Amino acid sequence: MEGKKVERPIFPKKAVITSGMPYGNKELHFGHVGGVFVHADTFARFLRDRIGKENVIFVSGTDCYGSPIYASYRKLVEENKYEGSIEDYVRGNHEKQKEVLSKYEMEPNLYAASALDRAGEIHKEVSEQIFNKLYEGGYLVKLSSPQFYDPERKVLLNGRQVVGKCPIEGCTSEKAYADECDLGHQFMPIELIDPKSTLSGKTPELRDVTNWYFKLDEYNNLLSEEMNYLRTNSNWRKYLLNTIEEFLKPPIIYVKRKQLEEVTDLTSKLPKHTIIDEPKKPSVSFVFDNLSDRDAAREVFDKLGIRFRTGKTLVPFRLSGNVEWGIEVPDKEDLKDLTFWVWPESLWAPVSFTKTYLESIGKDKEAWKEYWLSKDSKVYQFIGEDNIYFYGVAEMAMFMALLGIEKDDKVNWEEINPPHLIANNHLLFMDKKASSSGSIKPPMARDLLEYYTAEQLRMHFLSLGLVKKSVSFAPQAFMEEKDKQGPDTVLKDGNLLTNVFNRLVRSCFYTAQKYFNGSIPKGEISKNVLDESNEAILTYERYMYNHEFHSVTYVLDSYIRNMNKYWVNNMRTAETTNDEALRKQVLIDSFHAVRTAITLIHPIAPTSCEMVREYLGVDERLWSWDYIFDNIYSLIEDVENHKLKYLEPRVDFFAKHEKQLSNE
Repeated sequence: MEGKKVERPIFPKKAVITSGMPYGNKELHFGHVGGVFVHADTFARFLRDRIGKENVIFVSGTDCYGSPIYASYRKLVEENKYEGSIEDYVRGNHEKQKEVLSKYEMEPNLYAASALDRAGEIHKEVSEQIFNKLYEGGYLVKLSSPQFYDPERKVLLNGRQVVGKCPIEGCTSEKAYADECDLGHQFMPIELIDPKSTLSGKTPELRDVTNWYFKLDEYNNLLSEEMNYLRTNSNWRKYLLNTIEEFLKPPIIYVKRKQLEEVTDLTSKLPKHTIIDEPKKPSVSFVFDNLSDRDAAREVFDKLGIRFRTGKTLVPFRLSGNVEWGIEVPDKEDLKDLTFWVWPESLWAPVSFTKTYLESIGKDKEAWKEYWLSKDSKVYQFIGEDNIYFYGVAEMAMFMALLGIEKDDKVNWEEINPPHLIANNHLLFMDKKASSSGSIKPPMARDLLEYYTAEQLRMHFLSLGLVKKSVSFAPQAFMEEKDKQGPDTVLKDGNLLTNVFNRLVRSCFYTAQKYFNGSIPKGEISKNVLDESNEAILTYERYMYNHEFHSVTYVLDSYIRNMNKYWVNNMRTAETTNDEALRKQVLIDSFHAVRTAITLIHPIAPTSCEMVREYLGVDERLWSWDYIFDNIYSLIEDVENHKLKYLEPRVDFFAKHEKQLSNE
């Protein structure tokens, strides 16, 4: 490539891409696909083109275990709406999820299920290995903590069978469970405000239950150091780092100023602490050195009848529970008959799936370490913002523990290669947060395909800029007529392909057939076209490296529209004046634009791009970035005799949905 030197991003030699795992009690809704999967699949496809598909593993799957799945299954059975086993129930939803992902042109190397088949077997092995390693390393602790008990139903309640208000100061969650709210805040069950049993609707009792916990609170300082390192030495999203750091505050109790007016000698009754009293704020902050001191202070405030809220801080991370539908925890000491809590085992499920995939292609499954631990590799995990605590805090700390890093160790962060998190903000529906368990029900992903093509939806979801803020998905196909204003925004970005680019590609083929005997004329590409193409490539690459997918779509939009304008203006002149030389040059330049654009579009709209490649008559080197700056002639063995596949009239490379055609 000629021209000025540009510092290009450096990609790993190997990569694993993971995507948040949907629960096994549901089909995929629009948020699963548009909020996470499209981004993960696009990046995985890009990396296959960029570093070689043999070096990229994209894994995801169904999160099979846990109380939500078991509760959904039991409800259906009790209502006589389902007769199969829970395994049958999960498998049915798993197969539906796989089917929908395929319809959206998703191509994971493995879409597994944590409880089923070989992936399930390996996942159980990995769960046991990780538990034993954490146990033997001294990173686990037995804690007896209160668990909710429904005296009317006479059963211990799992996490999702209790709902109340989040106790964390400033939390806006509309729903909190036994020890976490739906925004990811963690707390102890005793802190939940106004708890109610979902089984009976009554206020449950608290009974002490012993479980295994990971000593997450001991990693507060190391996690803070790691976030500081990543802030200046990586391309992690700043808002993601900020969110993680919010969880790393010291243990704090907030008390309304009015609550303290008649209290005397409070300081002597509390463990060592610091008071932050800012006159303009309604609450006084009591800051403690550790979690034990904070909990002792909570007891003091309770005895004095002082209401309070706790702040975000790290608490021990529960590994086990007593949900019947789960992976058994190895028996240690006097703790038996426990199962893994679904969140920790789902964090290492992608490792299990990587091992399963490697074994399925005839490789040693222990080669997973080359992808997850090697300095030449990188793991990219695409998640929603609600899951930042689990992936950005709990997973990162367990990652350090499994590497043998202890709380007081001095760490050379350049030697650590943690997973790279890409967290998207909420994808709203008609400006509201939708969830299958909430009042606003999300449309199912398969239902969208009744009105839009997969590639239109992929392009639209990428363009929304979830990296920056929560964005509303507002498909007019799901609006009432009175609410429709202007064009359908879902089609805006897809029209770049179905209208503008489709027209340019077709024009190139029809012109070659009419004037050049169905061949690409040979010649030099104009410098301005070559320069603009190369600039688009480099800009696109930088945005892909930084996972700024909305900016990727902007690059494509600008480049394709400019190349289309170049075609229209110059070919009109060539036709008007019958200038054969100009016609030939414009066609040479435009085929180079097509060659460049479909390589860049390939990760987003793979099927249509494959159709263009087939008609061009070139092999898959077209997708490889080893040849990204080469002209199309370098991909053709016999340029003089090469023929394009004949394009019949009115054939579209990037097609619209049939319902869109009927409405035109």
